[in-house]
Amino acid sequence: MKKALVALALVTAISVPAFGQNKEEDRVKNAGRVMSEIMNLPDNIPQNVLDKADCVVVLPSVKKFAIGIGGSYGRGVMTCRSGKTFHGKWSAPTMMALEGGSFGLQLGGQATDFVLLLMNDNAAASILKSKVKLGGDASVAAGPVGRNASAETDVALNAQVLSYSRAKGLFAGISLSGSTLRPDNDANKVLYGKEVKADDVVFNNVVPPPAGASQLLATLNKKSPTHS
Repeated sequence: MKKALVALALVTAISVPAFGQNKEEDRVKNAGRVMSEIMNLPDNIPQNVLDKADCVVVLPSVKKFAIGIGGSYGRGVMTCRSGKTFHGKWSAPTMMALEGGSFGLQLGGQATDFVLLLMNDNAAASILKSKVKLGGDASVAAGPVGRNASAETDVALNAQVLSYSRAKGLFAGISLSGSTLRPDNDANKVLYGKEVKADDVVFNNVVPPPAGASQLLATLNKKSPTHS
């Protein structure tokens, strides 16, 4: 009996971390799928807007966490152009969490994919180190959509973060003001198998990209290989 219990404990100890890693890998894969699908829409993120972005955050299937409350919670990934001047290839992803805000009510509560573009290095540095309130600590605006939209609009020029949503096939800019974005270092530990900080993943290349990030990085390196 004791041997059976010991064996069960060992199996559990091994399987639980593996399950957690697979769960985070799935989030990374889903982020890649979402980014690829969005970039292949007829009216997607304007090329000149994406080319100006330092970092991209993809949050697949964000859901409203309680009926009647306009708050939501979602997890996803963030990748930045490598190098001190953000002119290199897109980095290994770091796990991120989006919390709060009133967008749950705006979208009727259904699962929604979000893409956030970080438009300057100050926004990237702040978000990688701590929880940032969008619309407070960092200015945020609904991103322009469509091939003819420009990054030179007042909205795109003044906002540190541009945000987009996709729900029920509709892709559009959306305001996420009032929500918070933070690094999820616990998820990074599960994904990479060791303690790693978000900024070290993105800026210092302390870990290689996981296999699940191949679609996300391939999509971004193909669609926006250079920073304008």
